[in-house]
Amino acid sequence: MLTRKQHELVCFIHDRLEETGVSPSFEEMKEALDLKSKSGVHRLISALEERGFIRRLPNRARALEVVKMPERGDLPKSARTTASAPSNVVSMAPRPAPAPVAANDVLDIPLHGRIAAGLPIEAMEGQSSLSVPAALLGPGEHFALEVSGDSMVEAGILDGDYALIRKADIARPGDIVVALIDDAEATLKYFRNEGNMVRLDPANRAYEPQRYSPAQVRIQGRLAGLLRRY
Repeated sequence: MLTRKQHELVCFIHDRLEETGVSPSFEEMKEALDLKSKSGVHRLISALEERGFIRRLPNRARALEVVKMPERGDLPKSARTTASAPSNVVSMAPRPAPAPVAANDVLDIPLHGRIAAGLPIEAMEGQSSLSVPAALLGPGEHFALEVSGDSMVEAGILDGDYALIRKADIARPGDIVVALIDDAEATLKYFRNEGNMVRLDPANRAYEPQRYSPAQVRIQGRLAGLLRRY
């Protein structure tokens, strides 16, 4: 059986994920439950995790997933709605979401080296990571690559940018993808089909499209966002 605060917290996390796709920050959870400190949030999350209601997502700071929702009977009797005890009523209506806290949820995703936005170059595997605001990413597993070259400038992708890639092995025509060529070199391009060939299009008039047989190309992921440092 969940305590009243545990029940309120899992419902709050569920509602926020349904609304925005991003789990609330510890500060937002503290304010929503009227707790005095974030340590109380930590204890509630640990209890919910032990009971199998939520789980922490790997490589994501403060990112949570609701595994199951509690039944109404999980509330303690003092927190259930009764005619004789109106002071103990727990409202199940969605509460107004607090104003989002800008960039206070940061995810660490793998940084796998450089990706060509010109001619294909080797995508180097690395052990480093890149801290990314959670708002830039949606669901799924992500990694980052540093862009090298200028063939995607007309799509707003510049040399030195960090391409945030959602892992995928399929793509639709028009998607910007990371394509691995002959299992050796990777490039960032628009994905197209051209007859029996795969065409990888640049976004720079100075470059020509690249054409390969389907057996030569493996999709590694689709562009989910960009991070630029000044």
